[in-house]
Amino acid sequence: MDLRNIAIIAHVDHGKTTLVDELLKQSGAFRANQAVAERAMDSNDLERERGITIFAKPTSLEWKGTRINIVDTPGHADFGGEVERILSMVDGVVLLVDAAEGPMPQTKFVTSKALALGLRPIVVLNKVDKPDAEPDRALDECFDLFATLDATEDQLDFPHLYASGRSGWADADLDGPRKDLHALFNLIVNHVPKPRQIAHQDEDFRMLATTLGADPFVGRLLTGRVESGKLKVGATVQALSRMGEKVEQFRVTRIQAFRGLAQQDIEEAQAGDIVSLAGMTKATVADTICALAVDEPLAAQPIDPPTITVTFGINDSPLAGRDGKKVQSRVIRERLMKEAESNVAIKVTDTPGGEAFEVAGRGELQMGVLIENMRREGFELSISRPQVLFREDGDQKLEPIEEVTIDVDDEYSGAVIEKLTGPRKGDLVEMRPGGAGKTRIIAHVPSRGLIGYHGEFLTDTRGSGVLNRVFHEWSPYRGPIPGRRQGVLISMENGTSVAYALWNLEDRGKMFIGAQEPVYTGMIIGEHSRDNDLEVNPLKGKKLTNVRASGTDEAVRLTTPVTMSLEQAIAYIDDDELVEVTPNAIRLRKRFLDPHERKRQSRAAG
Repeated sequence: MDLRNIAIIAHVDHGKTTLVDELLKQSGAFRANQAVAERAMDSNDLERERGITIFAKPTSLEWKGTRINIVDTPGHADFGGEVERILSMVDGVVLLVDAAEGPMPQTKFVTSKALALGLRPIVVLNKVDKPDAEPDRALDECFDLFATLDATEDQLDFPHLYASGRSGWADADLDGPRKDLHALFNLIVNHVPKPRQIAHQDEDFRMLATTLGADPFVGRLLTGRVESGKLKVGATVQALSRMGEKVEQFRVTRIQAFRGLAQQDIEEAQAGDIVSLAGMTKATVADTICALAVDEPLAAQPIDPPTITVTFGINDSPLAGRDGKKVQSRVIRERLMKEAESNVAIKVTDTPGGEAFEVAGRGELQMGVLIENMRREGFELSISRPQVLFREDGDQKLEPIEEVTIDVDDEYSGAVIEKLTGPRKGDLVEMRPGGAGKTRIIAHVPSRGLIGYHGEFLTDTRGSGVLNRVFHEWSPYRGPIPGRRQGVLISMENGTSVAYALWNLEDRGKMFIGAQEPVYTGMIIGEHSRDNDLEVNPLKGKKLTNVRASGTDEAVRLTTPVTMSLEQAIAYIDDDELVEVTPNAIRLRKRFLDPHERKRQSRAAG
């Protein structure tokens, strides 16, 4: 069967996964009466809840005698490690662009990777049926983007289609029949080249492992594209590391190919196929699976380095162990090492003492997804504030700079620019009308200045602003950036919070907890209205007497407390604070000192 391997890339929420749904339906991958969930490729619980793609996943379909392997990729740069790996498996890309928004920062990130590999893109202008769509402007911006990214003449001569993924049509002309996706199927078959590996069918078997999975019945599963030769079930192969060292020798117990949303066992894999292999115990991502006669590994794509680090520690609060079952540092370390093995964008290092671990990654969202998965698995953790990783270039200290693209109502643009270019040390690059009363702002801001900014940004724009960010470059250190301006309210007692006490504390600031919630000494229960921290007693009840008066016995009515998501909590805390994460709760607290340090400080205080 004729073969094509493609990846679909786009910015977050531009419609990748919805388009893949329609491609599968119209190709006949589903039975007529088969129940299929919306966004079927987003199979992970977190992907469905957040409406974003986190993990790159292959699927395949047949179209007029051609098998098309499609890889659905994450749109967020924090999960760029997934994208960088799987682009080596494909021979072409479909770039999906929202006809109203045009190319966005995450589009730029993934497209730069694809163009650098020499892949020829197909541009699909999606959502052209929206009232604010401007497909011609979006198409011009795509061409400008490719030119900025040093695309070749062949890549600049890209075909384009107008489409609506949700309605299930794509046409070469904006005023086309708008019936189906046949134009896109035909363009993929005619424009994307056949895998060059097909010409190497008679050579020794070689495959570069790009993703690692696990099956409860089969064990480890390594997925990749067969670069040369053929492989049958039962054959004995070896795994070579990136450096050419032999990792292990094993017998292939199962070969699985992607067919629709499922994986199907096949007897033989051929050059150009995207398959999963089982049978190995040690081989991992970036290893070369090959015949015993091969002694040279395949070159693996370099992965961009991490930009932030977060410390994962054991939960040592007084409430530790009440919710989760996995609380020991050994168990936490095993889970983090397992994550680092399958996710090449994450690096884990032990800290002195062995009870905490430095986890380096791409961004706050990537860290938030990892922590959320761990808490659902029953872990209890204490998480530090994210710290930016710096580089040394000779005597110069370099820090990561991010390109921030903001769409905001015209009336709030001044406040946003003031915050970014003032205390956060950003540079305004571009500011232009975005249509429909909106302004588009593009700025280069240090990563340090963006930690904890998103909540403040939503407040400044009354929830109407959209902020997107992507790594831009390493730049000389821009000096200190002030942290959070407000102090916090800290509990000075252990026990259960009382409504009367919280009601009296509302004049002091915003509350993070409600009545009848467990609290302990050092726990942060609210934000102070001033810039200093304040210790308060949330357990103080009302003194009861026999005297009643209309003025003093008013009913206690509490203001709804501020509830933070995991990412908001991590971004909110200061350097001397931690987020306590359990399966059922997210709490903020001050760092606890060990008894010796506490005694030393109390002696120093007098």
